[in-house]
Amino acid sequence: MPSHVLVLGGTTEARELAAVLAGRPGVRVTTSLAGRVARPGAVPGEVRTGGFGGADGLAAWLRERRVDALVDATHPFAETMTRHAAHAAATTGLPAVVLRRPGWRPGPLDRWHPVPSLTAAADLLPGLGSRRVLLTTGRLGLAAFAQLTGPHFVVRSVDPPEPPLPPRLDVVLARGPFTVTDEVALLREHRVDTLVTKDSGGTATSAKLTAARELGLPVVVVQRPPLPPGVRAVQDVAGVLEALGLDPK
Repeated sequence: MPSHVLVLGGTTEARELAAVLAGRPGVRVTTSLAGRVARPGAVPGEVRTGGFGGADGLAAWLRERRVDALVDATHPFAETMTRHAAHAAATTGLPAVVLRRPGWRPGPLDRWHPVPSLTAAADLLPGLGSRRVLLTTGRLGLAAFAQLTGPHFVVRSVDPPEPPLPPRLDVVLARGPFTVTDEVALLREHRVDTLVTKDSGGTATSAKLTAARELGLPVVVVQRPPLPPGVRAVQDVAGVLEALGLDPK
């Protein structure tokens, strides 16, 4: 049984896992946050904020703090951190688990347009005839849309976004979760005709997809990056506990 678990966090699942581990006798849990959100929610256990200095810096931190298990519960699009975690785990020989919520799947009434990247999403919008676009891709990815002068964009973010930004832009500062009623109201208020989002998965942010379906709007969905070679993900906290040799009950 591990005595010190490092959770690379920033997701709902990471907080849930930290709460479970913090309640286990003999298990110390430290959650690492990137620090990109000014006021993150409370996280059980110990918390550190900021980067490690790359994969080698993470490996050194794991050795210095005598961590004996690593859980990557970052966002499905935190590609660099996931790659660094896989490298650090291999370097130190620690057991490592990737926690990834299942991705979304379109229903028969959805009008989804899957794309491999934010750049591809931006390239697709003119062909869709999009005039008013809700971007829910995160404030750090807005540069991909900065060159588009035709559409009027609406961006929802916890913290104000920084340049480069699209020239025609409204910013809505809000923290979820949001209900379907909330999302329908937002789409109608801003007269949105296209939604752009990432395949974050899970139920916490899926209300916007239901709202877009109800209003018949096209949705441009940025697909997830692949996991590093040889890395396998589990879909829930119980899967992590099992992988770490902890009783999930």
